Amino acid sequence: MTIPYSILDLAPIAAGSTPRDALMNSTDLAIEAESLGYARYWLAEHHNSRGIASAATAVVIGHIAQATQKIRVGSGGIMLPNHAPLQVAEAFGTLATLHGDRIDLGLGRAPGTDQRTMQALRRGMNGADRFPEDVIELLGFLQEPQKDQPVIAMPGAGTNVPVWMLGSSLYGAQLAAHLGLPYAFASHFAPDALEQALEVYRNSFTPGVTDRPRFMLALNLFAAETDEEAHLLRSSMLMGFVHLRRGQPGPLPAPVENLAEHAEAHELVQSRHALRMAAVGSPTTVERQLGDYIAKYRPDEVILTGQIHDPAARKRSFQIGAQAMGRINARLAA
Repeated sequence: MTIPYSILDLAPIAAGSTPRDALMNSTDLAIEAESLGYARYWLAEHHNSRGIASAATAVVIGHIAQATQKIRVGSGGIMLPNHAPLQVAEAFGTLATLHGDRIDLGLGRAPGTDQRTMQALRRGMNGADRFPEDVIELLGFLQEPQKDQPVIAMPGAGTNVPVWMLGSSLYGAQLAAHLGLPYAFASHFAPDALEQALEVYRNSFTPGVTDRPRFMLALNLFAAETDEEAHLLRSSMLMGFVHLRRGQPGPLPAPVENLAEHAEAHELVQSRHALRMAAVGSPTTVERQLGDYIAKYRPDEVILTGQIHDPAARKRSFQIGAQAMGRINARLAA
């Protein structure tokens, strides 16, 4: 048994850079990820954020898929309350038509933004109330159309784009189990309900889209040549989370050596708590930490993410992560 490992990218706009820089860095990282053996490269939908360049997620997925050859490319995820299911089916059906069986569609229930931006997206706060119905409708649009079906996604119908349920609570776990969908838990920023959600998903799963539970574990990764350098890299994401909690989201901050000089103690406690599912350190350290997470949660797949200010350091972190997962998989297969 081996465990596929993937990347979740928010296309971070680092302080001092531009959205174009962020998108070009993501393209470069995706090409590198393909060469390193990563299975998937997922992008996340966020809106009204000066620090994230992947708001038009399907457009970025198309660009990344065009720049790569084999790696699966998809969403982690599309926030379905922001969209009509037909539009999502058409967008991802088009991607699958252009790029073949390389496209994934991860779906989330959260809006990925604030209430005012939700209104700008032309969906009200009640959009999440129809989430189960919207998921079922979307699945239907991606399947072969029924006889006399009045509305067909074209492209989309018959593409059977693989759909993943994303979540950070019991709600997504229950829905994924009910529909027989693979399930990815957002433990990289909301880990509190992980163990309970995983138990619910595995114990109540009924075969549907997939015939057995398939669980993806999300982990933050900050890897460097030394533990000290890795913790310095991580400071950018910790400070970014502090700014978000303050209601001051913005570009990804540059790393700082002494976090206590830039944030209150309680802010750092909150940030470290929310982002605690992380492998941080040297190659030896992150291999041990990743191995411990895998042994504890027994995921079918692992997806790694890491908001790192310097694109070269970010690429190096994922290189180290791939090497660590390669060694872990070698032991699992022995």
